[in-house]
Amino acid sequence: MTRDTAELTDDVLDDTLPLAQIPIPKTETPKELEDLALGEDYALNPEYVEMVVDAADSGDAKRLRELMGALEPADVADLMGFLTADYREQIIPLLDPEALGEIISELEDNIREEVLEATPSVTLARALEELDTDDAADVIDDLDDTKRFQVLAAMGELDRAAIETTLSYEDETAGRLMQREFLAAPEFWTVGQTIDHVRDAGDQLPELFFDVYVIDPTFKPVGAIPISILLRSRRETPLTELMEAVTEIPVEMDQEEVAYIFDKYHLISAPVIEPGGRLVGQITVDDIVEVIRDEAQEDILALAGVSDAGRDASVIDIVKSRLPWLMLNLATATLAVSGVAIFQDEIAKLVALAILMPIVSSLGGNAGTQTLAVAVRALASKELTTANARRIVLRELLVGLVNGSALALVMGTATYLFFGVQDHHGALAIIVAAALVANIFTAAVGGILMPLALEKMGRDPAVSSSIFVTFLTDFTGFFAVLLIASLIL
Repeated sequence: MTRDTAELTDDVLDDTLPLAQIPIPKTETPKELEDLALGEDYALNPEYVEMVVDAADSGDAKRLRELMGALEPADVADLMGFLTADYREQIIPLLDPEALGEIISELEDNIREEVLEATPSVTLARALEELDTDDAADVIDDLDDTKRFQVLAAMGELDRAAIETTLSYEDETAGRLMQREFLAAPEFWTVGQTIDHVRDAGDQLPELFFDVYVIDPTFKPVGAIPISILLRSRRETPLTELMEAVTEIPVEMDQEEVAYIFDKYHLISAPVIEPGGRLVGQITVDDIVEVIRDEAQEDILALAGVSDAGRDASVIDIVKSRLPWLMLNLATATLAVSGVAIFQDEIAKLVALAILMPIVSSLGGNAGTQTLAVAVRALASKELTTANARRIVLRELLVGLVNGSALALVMGTATYLFFGVQDHHGALAIIVAAALVANIFTAAVGGILMPLALEKMGRDPAVSSSIFVTFLTDFTGFFAVLLIASLIL
């Protein structure tokens, strides 16, 4: 080494920090990443989504695994909704296989379809084996015939048989909603025998359960024991001394009926039985929460005449879901205003009628929507049945009459003050007031009777009611104003 080189090296060493003081790039712990990912409202932070996008853009697989591994499956599923298809395709192979099934079951429908297509059949089979049978069957049902066959063929025999049995039941019934894993014990067992069985069964039991179902020799449930009571009891206590009456769910029952029963009797879980009474599965409250959420969203969207577009829906998909209802609404609106042509002479005599007619029609539409929303909710929660229909209908009609009268008083006074000169001695105010009473009352009639009629015909009241009620109030609003004007003027 030359003298110059040696001096240069010494200078560099002099300017270099001691090894212990050299800064080391910080790596966040999973807990720190989780805190970065979620806000106080448990929604994903935009900054975290950007971190994922940056890691994907740079092709940093290790960083992506760290970011994904810090999230719960539900949060990963939520994250997928904020990413493009290219980013999702890059992330899917990096997901933990044990969590993949749960992530897929939490995905929005359109995103799930895309992820299922991109996941190899064998990988998907292993992931679904980690799920309860109800969740696994729900995912399998979304596959096309070819991939469904491949996935089922790659699964274990017991898992495959359980899923195929679940898929044999009608959609949106207790059979499709239930999980086939449950804890049952014969009625001659004691607490100690049951606890020993739980410890020995291990993986054969469901991941989460709340009750032990006590069964007779024909496998029919005769009672249930909450786990909390079982663990507090002495080992030698017979199960028959602890068991409580059980609420059985028929396998063919509609899931809305199941949700109603859970809500009415404050159930955490319930056994599902075949027509002969044999125990075949259980439904737990987490499944019911999902049913209530889905049914509520479905009714809200149906009242507006739209469907759930999802975050990844295309413009064409959204247009296809909304345009037919708008076209129907156009047809009913055209029919509603056709009555105006009959009374052209009255409008020519008093142009103010053309100004006031939309107000009467709009107020009737809002009143009809109020009554309709209350009626649909009452039908869904079984607060409105044939037992009290007469009383509820009369109550809503009276409400419509009172509201119409109150609005008529306000609107009639305002009309008289505003159109004082051309009011023909109060005739215009009388016309508007009378039309408002008629239209608000009509809105109450349509809003309560239309859902009842659709329910009686076996139709969903939330789907079609709004169109007919809107037509009724529009037609009555225009027609009432002009008809009363023709009689008075």
